[in-house]
Amino acid sequence: MSNFLKALPFIAALTLFAPVASLAQTTADGTAPKIEDQLSLGDDTETASELGQPYTRETIGAWEMRCIKTEGETDPCQMYQLLDDGEGAPVAEVSLFRLPGGGKAEAGATIIVPLETALPRQLSVAVDGGKARRYPFAFCNPVGCYVRLGLTPDDIAAFKRGKEATITIVPALAPDQTVDLKLSLTGFTASYDQVSVLDQ
Repeated sequence: MSNFLKALPFIAALTLFAPVASLAQTTADGTAPKIEDQLSLGDDTETASELGQPYTRETIGAWEMRCIKTEGETDPCQMYQLLDDGEGAPVAEVSLFRLPGGGKAEAGATIIVPLETALPRQLSVAVDGGKARRYPFAFCNPVGCYVRLGLTPDDIAAFKRGKEATITIVPALAPDQTVDLKLSLTGFTASYDQVSVLDQ
């Protein structure tokens, strides 16, 4: 048995009596501190977030409201959905945010797909089997390949009245095939009403 394991009972005893030993210390006013004041009650891991860290505030339909913890009264939030291959394996991520008024795009979205995607074939999005729009890839990193697309008021209107959007990509190793990913539009309108405006 190692010396560390042999010492565990002694260490446990010291830990047990540590609060009692601390009572011998006094506070500024000469009184002994209470044991309760030195104990941690813990934090709720479901809600506690550090500044600058993302967290899920709530789920509306198929969309998560992903927010960033700030010091302000209201944290900025985006719509988020993880797309799978139909069998539960995650394939792509979609994040959507509002844009300031005055431009052609009412909102923006970032779509991340696997690295082994045929970039020249681009990515296409179609709502409820309608006419697809094609978007180029912006860049790739170790996480995946990114498409940053702008959504016009007509696009947002189609998403609000639609049931499902199909995102199509082409595998680099099988350029004669396509992969169709289903983006649920359940809860889109209610989620979009709560999305923050990204002004940077």
